[in-house]
Amino acid sequence: MTKTILITGSTDGIGLLTAQKMAVDGHRILLHGRSAAKLDAAAGSISGTVESFVADLSNFSAVKALAGDIRAKHEKLDVLINNAGVLRAPNPTLNGGLDIRFVVNTYAPYMLTELLLPIIPQDGRVVNLSSAAQAPVDREAMLGQRQLDEMGAYAQSKLAITIWTREWARTLPEGPTMIAVNPGSLLASKMVKEGFGVAGKDMNIGADILIEAALGSRFADASGKYFDNDSGAFANPHPAALDAAHAADVMTTIRTILGQQS
Repeated sequence: MTKTILITGSTDGIGLLTAQKMAVDGHRILLHGRSAAKLDAAAGSISGTVESFVADLSNFSAVKALAGDIRAKHEKLDVLINNAGVLRAPNPTLNGGLDIRFVVNTYAPYMLTELLLPIIPQDGRVVNLSSAAQAPVDREAMLGQRQLDEMGAYAQSKLAITIWTREWARTLPEGPTMIAVNPGSLLASKMVKEGFGVAGKDMNIGADILIEAALGSRFADASGKYFDNDSGAFANPHPAALDAAHAADVMTTIRTILGQQS
């Protein structure tokens, strides 16, 4: 059955490879990126039905516009893969003091998911990109009141998206399924090459697990779970995600920040 699938950050890396593979299988792919030129190039590399959407996820207004564009064109979105992510940025502190890693890696996917939820069916799925790099979240840093180094901000933002995946899944027992996935450590993406200076491992490792998380039967009843592709199994995330008080602080902070954007 053909499904409509939005993949954020899909002009290169794991996102693009996932889009290419899903399109070959006959699914309708909604590509997203910051650059129209890169989107055109990405779309040209895909054999199948594809639409392109431009939006800078570090800008909350652009996230709202992206959701509006998608809802204007589609009555149903079967799968949302929140793949876009930032590790290194020339100007990591945005207007208002927020760190770009928290905005793109945590806040934007939450906002986008919330705005698109009305068109995601109960048997649909939201797949959130987590990471093996996870660290307890400093609420002041998340609020933009304290600066972190790039790896600190990245690891905290990835635990934060893992936390909201778990916590939000509890409030949606009928679906859609929400899953956090570490697609694999040090895959050969641009982020890894630029951030760590290594060539990285085969990106098919990451693309294949994202496709399974989005469509496979193993993930059908996995809402709220975290899948660690380094071990190839469902696993517990960092212990801080299992701490009810810590998780509640993260959820309160997300709602505080996003509440200011309305």
